[in-house]
Amino acid sequence: MQANCYFVINGNNCLIVDPADDASFILEEIQRRRLNLLGLLATHGHFDHLMAAGEIQLSFNIPLYIFKDDQFLIDRLEETSEYFLGYKTNIIKPLNVKFLKEGSFLEKTFGIKVIRTPGHTPGGCVFYFKKENTLISGDVLFKGAIGRYDFAYCNKKHLKESLAKILKLPKVTRVLPGHGEETKIENEQSATTLII
Repeated sequence: MQANCYFVINGNNCLIVDPADDASFILEEIQRRRLNLLGLLATHGHFDHLMAAGEIQLSFNIPLYIFKDDQFLIDRLEETSEYFLGYKTNIIKPLNVKFLKEGSFLEKTFGIKVIRTPGHTPGGCVFYFKKENTLISGDVLFKGAIGRYDFAYCNKKHLKESLAKILKLPKVTRVLPGHGEETKIENEQSATTLII
């Protein structure tokens, strides 16, 4: 389950979006680039996007920012990862969790617009960088695909509404998904038709 992890850098200040599963690599990159890590951002609470979060927090006194509606997924991180991976993972649960709000501090500090996108999970969100025409879409939108909506807590109607919302962004917007290759909004205009 390879999940994409993104470094958002402004000067030497840094945020990490969806720290995935390779804490060693992330910590080495921070040291190599001499970055000042300010926090971790989660597009949603699935384990494959957050396996390294707790370990990174052991090295840095930083929060993990996520929407409150996905706290239950963080609470079940270890059991969920073991279920899907089929082995004990010894995940260190995120230690310092703070809740995101749409349009929160990120917009001023990093030029990030936080957009709520429930559906794949109740607390899903995307991060939009207007100046750079870039969207980190988590598991809402992929190249030629959309996020799953077959878990008990998913909501097909909300996912369709979330997709419609982000597909209104400029067509040239670069989309960096939670898994797989990047795409552009203009290439994914039919995404809402993928919901049956």
